[in-house]
Amino acid sequence: MESTPDGYVDPRFRDPYGKFEPDYRTHTWREYGSRIGIFRLFEVLDRHGLTATLALNASAAARYPALIDEALSRGWEIAAHGEVADAMVTSRMSADKESALIRRCIDVLEAATGSRPKGWIAQDFGESTRSIGLLAQAGFEWVAHWPNDDQPYWMTSSPPIVSVPQLSELDDVECLWHRRVPTPRWPAMLEEAVNVLAGEAGRVAVIGLHPWLFGMPHRIRYLDEGLGRIIQTKGLWATRVGEIAAHFRSRQAKEDEL
Repeated sequence: MESTPDGYVDPRFRDPYGKFEPDYRTHTWREYGSRIGIFRLFEVLDRHGLTATLALNASAAARYPALIDEALSRGWEIAAHGEVADAMVTSRMSADKESALIRRCIDVLEAATGSRPKGWIAQDFGESTRSIGLLAQAGFEWVAHWPNDDQPYWMTSSPPIVSVPQLSELDDVECLWHRRVPTPRWPAMLEEAVNVLAGEAGRVAVIGLHPWLFGMPHRIRYLDEGLGRIIQTKGLWATRVGEIAAHFRSRQAKEDEL
């Protein structure tokens, strides 16, 4: 985490007593994910033959080049994730400042990864009323932080941008941290959700994982168990978010030709 003059912190993570300044406690908690937890996630996903989408903010891209190399070597894709962890985008930010932030994120990630990011996953789901339009104008092809559907759909922007919805209630922070669901229950919840979605066909289940949380030694076994339960699901396409968005675009283009 890193403070910025224009920062707006997700209220779920604010210190209610205001006693921690600088907040090394929270900083080192998150840092655990970059030092230890991410490697446990790499190992578990490797074991199941899974690739992933890495939501990467600009600050992390500059600090952790080795982790980017590890992700890219596994075929992971990189999605833009804002600038720093405590700088949610909100309508309190001016259009010029938001546009500049988006450009900085693009430039930093392109320099760090060798390619321009196509997707944006908002920091803590935060955005302004103009964000989707600015992202579309900046060349982004998809976003993945709106939890309002089970299928990809077009956002009303110019040019059009695809929303690939997140299954936010199974996001580990939302489920295990904020709602205090016991971690051993998570594998069965994931299995039940995937079974329902697979039965309806054409659905997506984008699951947010955070290495500082699921990468903890007492939790990682349950991520392994959950993925083991669903990996053989009939009709399951386990892939990156960008591939889902590209498939949606291709399908829509074919339907428009008919």
